[in-house]
Amino acid sequence: MIKMSENFSGKRIFVTGSDGFIGSHLVELLVQSGAQVKALVYYNSWNDIGWLKDIPKSTLSQVELVRGDIRDSDHIRQLVKGCDYVVHLSSLIAIPYSYNAPRSYIDTNVTGALNILQACRESDSLTRLVHVSTSETYGTAQYCPIDEFHPLVGQSPYSASKIAADKMVESYHLSFGLPVVTARPFNTYGPRQTARAVIPTIASQLIAKKKQLHLGALSPTRDFNFVTDTARGMMALTLCAEAEGEVVNIGSGQEWSIKDTVEMLTKISGHEVEIVTDLERIRPYKSEVNRLLADNSKIMELTNWNSQISFNDGLSMTYEWVKKNIKLFDVNQYAK
Repeated sequence: MIKMSENFSGKRIFVTGSDGFIGSHLVELLVQSGAQVKALVYYNSWNDIGWLKDIPKSTLSQVELVRGDIRDSDHIRQLVKGCDYVVHLSSLIAIPYSYNAPRSYIDTNVTGALNILQACRESDSLTRLVHVSTSETYGTAQYCPIDEFHPLVGQSPYSASKIAADKMVESYHLSFGLPVVTARPFNTYGPRQTARAVIPTIASQLIAKKKQLHLGALSPTRDFNFVTDTARGMMALTLCAEAEGEVVNIGSGQEWSIKDTVEMLTKISGHEVEIVTDLERIRPYKSEVNRLLADNSKIMELTNWNSQISFNDGLSMTYEWVKKNIKLFDVNQYAK
């Protein structure tokens, strides 16, 4: 294990995608760690700050909120100035939508990453950039567990856009010596995740006492990692100089099938339900990722990180959050 001498106390950190699921948890943990956080929120006319509204007001009051668009290179350059660290999470993520609007994923995921890279290259204060990738770049596992040398496969326009962004990151490190780490999280779940993801979909339908549970394929397996564990992994890599120029997996090192997940959530809810295959939630045959399981040995060797929340405990916390916020879920969109 490599000991890290850096810490967040008093450091200026710019977080893109801060209003999203993982980003909001990361902002919360960074503030608790003593960081001075500048959080980029996607500009909208109704002044919504996304999931940041879910964090305690006492924490949010310590965050510098800035509104903008990752695609605006001039604005991003101004926002990066004076920051010690940058964590880039901003991304279009819904895989089904990428089949319909692939150009949107290039504009946000590739051009957005390029804007961050160039701004960081021009910065005279930057210590390190953490670019957040995704395990979807691996496609279906060709071997397990998946280490960072696993081939990259663009099994969806979304994953292809993230591969392109990752390669731009690699080029900026090799060409310009940019101090950047590529964090590659596996399937993150937890409070604040929307029903585009399978676990909130299952939980919301169980809470609504639906007689049928509408899902896609049940056989694929995923390395589910609780959101605060994923965020802590990103924080550990932010402080790790030895990780510069590296791609580093963030995963639990365990896998569960969608069927396993349904059974565990059913037990937590105490509500039995019939499972119905929803064809609209099944990916095209060659686009389905059937297995994802992380080899997390690299991050454990580089830092003192490991997953702390068990899958059962994480599911219980997620279920309770969905139950508390059930009004945010249109359960009739997924079940009949």
